[in-house]
Amino acid sequence: MKPKAAIAWSSGKDCAYALYQVQQSGDYDVCALFTTINEAHDRVAMHGTRNALLQRQADALGLELITVALPWPCDNATYENRMSAGQDILKQRGIDVVIFGDLFLEDIRAYRENMMRDTGLTPVFPLWGRDTRDLMRDMLSGGFDMRIVTCDPTRVPAELAGQKITQALIDTLPDGVDPCGENGEFHTAVVNMPLFSAPISVDLGDVVTRDGYCYADVIPTFISTA
Repeated sequence: MKPKAAIAWSSGKDCAYALYQVQQSGDYDVCALFTTINEAHDRVAMHGTRNALLQRQADALGLELITVALPWPCDNATYENRMSAGQDILKQRGIDVVIFGDLFLEDIRAYRENMMRDTGLTPVFPLWGRDTRDLMRDMLSGGFDMRIVTCDPTRVPAELAGQKITQALIDTLPDGVDPCGENGEFHTAVVNMPLFSAPISVDLGDVVTRDGYCYADVIPTFISTA
């Protein structure tokens, strides 16, 4: 019997490709997305993706969405307490594995592993150590439609916020910028991938600067069922 797994889901490309990889391998029974949300703004923590788009992603994947609500601002003690409660929910669901899309940041991986120590949950990192330029090419050639929802204007041009990622865009990134934005240069939301039942239609709303970052409001288009 395969271990039951949840994906640590940010709404972005790396966790989406990690999900794709483990679904291709067939090693796990993936049954849920596990996401932190900003309870003050009704958005995914860090990325700023609307919860409405997050729910559309879960629906397109046919997976349960399990969320951990975080206050804003959120200190580390509060974060860890709420994440611990969220991990308890995963265990109650019979989940044994949490899959992460981390690529090479050793301190982030060590923190995740430490957070799950003695919880009965096993962290798994299927993309770890992949060359990020090759990984981005695989995402693009594999049909991943990725929109930049957050970017650091001190590292990449502010006008990237809201743009669809293409190979041409990646090729024009400034020197030193990771092609997958792993150092925090940019964050994404996925609106189509091979596992989606259908693409998610979106419109681009306002682009704002807040706390030193540019946020693009990627809004899921209403689809009538009438």
